[in-house]
Amino acid sequence: MSQEEQQQSIKHDESLEPASPYTIMAKLFAHLSKAVVDKFGEEGQDAIREGVRTFGEERGKDIARRAAANGQPNDISNYLTNYDMGRSDLFEYETSYEPQEIEQTFTRCAFGDTWVADGMEEYGILYCQMIDPSIAKGYNPNFEVVHDQYLVKDGSCHFRFQMKNNEQSEAQTENNKEAEQSAKAEAGEASDDN
Repeated sequence: MSQEEQQQSIKHDESLEPASPYTIMAKLFAHLSKAVVDKFGEEGQDAIREGVRTFGEERGKDIARRAAANGQPNDISNYLTNYDMGRSDLFEYETSYEPQEIEQTFTRCAFGDTWVADGMEEYGILYCQMIDPSIAKGYNPNFEVVHDQYLVKDGSCHFRFQMKNNEQSEAQTENNKEAEQSAKAEAGEASDDN
């Protein structure tokens, strides 16, 4: 390979581009987890999972506070709209809504993709196993997550977020729909006045 071809190759090397904060945090998590697991084995894995659990529950409580600040209950219909992490084009997913369930399938995830590319799946899975159920529990103790596929193992992540306290949640969802319809009607009247 000529010197000019090597320079062209270097110029097109994506690893030389600035990394996203998601990628940097995924790498940090994997290396810290690896060091803990290498030193402490299964106890280290448990400690990492516990740290992710408490981190997730804290995030969930913050999401609930965000909803409350917006005058919304911490029910299923307000979870994703008040979520604390924006989605970039580094995430690809589909979302479907049922009255007491949100189903999501991620085919790209900045965290999972990084762990797979770096061969760090066994450390990344420690995060994946805990984070979403913990965020949901922090948001609302009746909110549970079935996470039955993992990108780092199965090529995609599949989640079913379920609100378990149906009577209260259904009433909150119905109240939110009525408030939303009322707000849309008022907005329509206001635009008709202009």
